[in-house]
Amino acid sequence: MSLRARLALLYTSIVGGILLLFGVAVYSAVRVSLVNEIDETLKSSASDILPNVFVDSDGELNVISSPTLEFSTDVLVQVWGRNNSLRAASRNVQGLNRPLDSVELQSAEPVFRDITLTTELGESHLRVLTVPLLLGDRLVGALQVGTSLAVVDATQQALLLVLVVGAVLSMSIAGVASWVSTQQALAPLESVTETALQITRADDLSRRIPYKGPPSDEVGQLINAFNQTLGRLENLFHTQRRFIADVGHELRTPLTVIKGNVDLMRRMNELDAESLDGIENEVDRLTRLVGDLLLLAQAESGKLPLQLHMLELDTLMLDVMQQMRVLAHERVQLKLGDIDQVLVCGDKDKIKQVMVNLIGNAINYTPAGGQVIVGVGKVDNMARITIQDNGPGIPPQDLPYIFERFYRGEKSRTRSRDGKGFGLGLSIAYWIVRNHGGTIEVDSRVGEGTTFHVYLPFSQEPCEEVAERNGKNG
Repeated sequence: MSLRARLALLYTSIVGGILLLFGVAVYSAVRVSLVNEIDETLKSSASDILPNVFVDSDGELNVISSPTLEFSTDVLVQVWGRNNSLRAASRNVQGLNRPLDSVELQSAEPVFRDITLTTELGESHLRVLTVPLLLGDRLVGALQVGTSLAVVDATQQALLLVLVVGAVLSMSIAGVASWVSTQQALAPLESVTETALQITRADDLSRRIPYKGPPSDEVGQLINAFNQTLGRLENLFHTQRRFIADVGHELRTPLTVIKGNVDLMRRMNELDAESLDGIENEVDRLTRLVGDLLLLAQAESGKLPLQLHMLELDTLMLDVMQQMRVLAHERVQLKLGDIDQVLVCGDKDKIKQVMVNLIGNAINYTPAGGQVIVGVGKVDNMARITIQDNGPGIPPQDLPYIFERFYRGEKSRTRSRDGKGFGLGLSIAYWIVRNHGGTIEVDSRVGEGTTFHVYLPFSQEPCEEVAERNGKNG
C-alpha cells in the first residue's frame, strides 16, 4: 500500500472515530433527555393519583372514583392490593388483568423500568414507574404508572439513521479530501525520487530538486537537506577525483626517476652510485608521501593517536627555531617575537610537526632578505602560536582552499619550492590542530605577507583524564 493510500486511510479512520464518539454522545444524550422527561411525567401522574388511594376498615385498598385516573390517554394506571388483586385501573388499560411490571410489583422502593408488554393488539414498549403503597411499615399494595416509549424509539431510530448517513458521507468526503491533499503534499517527494533516479542513472551530482512551496515546512526542509547532501556529495566527488589526479601526478615523477635509473644501470650492466642515490631519494620521497597520506587519513577520521602530555609551548618553539635556522640559512631572517610561558595538553611530536610545517612553509615562500617572526602568547583561555612573514602573500581566491590536500594555486603556499613537498603540510597542520581541539586562522595580503595563528585550548584537567575520556593513549 502506498504512503498516500495509508495517509488517506489514516485520516478517514480518524474522522470516523471522531464521528463515532460524537454519535454515541449525541445518541445517549437524546435518549437520556427524552427518558428523563417521561420519568417526570410518570412521577407527576403518580403524585396526582396517590391522594385518591386509601385503606378501608377491612384493610383493603380502595380508590376514590375520580377523573384523575383518566387525565391522559398516554398514561396507563393500575392500583394493586394485597394478594396481587387489581383494585383500580385507568380506562385505557382496563382490559389488562396482569401487572404492567410484574417483576417490580413487590418492590419496597419506587423504581422505573422499561418493559415490553404483549397484548392482543401486539407488543408495546413501555416505561413503567412502580410506587409501593405502605401502611406504616407494611406493604399493602402498589401503584404502577406507565407510558409508551414509541416516540423515544422513533426519535432514536431517526437520529441513528441521520448519524450513520452523516458519518458515511463525512468519511467519504474526508477520504477524498485527504487523498487529494496528500497527493499534492507528496508531489515534491515524487520529484525527489525522480531526481534521485536520474542522478543515479546519469551520475550527475550537479542536479538539484526544485521546490516552489514554503521552505520552512517539512517537505521544504527535506528537499533543502537533500540538496545540501547532493552539494556535499558533489564536492566530495570532485575532491576525490582531484585527489586521485594529484596523487597520480606526485607518484609519476619519482617512479619515472626510479625507472630511468634502473634502465641506465641495466644498460651499463653495473651498479652506479649516483643512480642508486637517486633511487634512494625517490623512495624516501614516496615513503614521506605515503606517511603523510596515512597521517591525514587518521586525522580526518578523528582516529589520530595522540600521546598527551603537558607541554611548554615556549620551550618547544625555541627547539623548533634552532632546527629551522638551518633551513633559513642567511637567506631569510628567522626572528623570535613576543613569547610567553604557556602550558597546554598535547602531543609533543604532533605539535612540533605543526610548527615545523608552518615555519618551513613561511621560509620557503619568503624572498631573500625577508624575515619570519614567530611568537607564543595567551588570548583569553587559549594559547596562541604566531608565524608571520613578509612574503608575497596569498591571493584572496586561494585562501579558502589552502588547507586542502594537494591544492595548487597560482601563488599557493601549499607546495614547497625545493620540490620536496607535496602540498600536504598545511592540511596536516590543520587536522593535527583540529584533533587537539584547536583552530588555525590565516591573515594574508598580497605583496605584504601572511600571518598564521594557531589556537590551542588550555587544559582544565590532567592530560591522563583527557586522554582516557577521548579514548586515546595517554
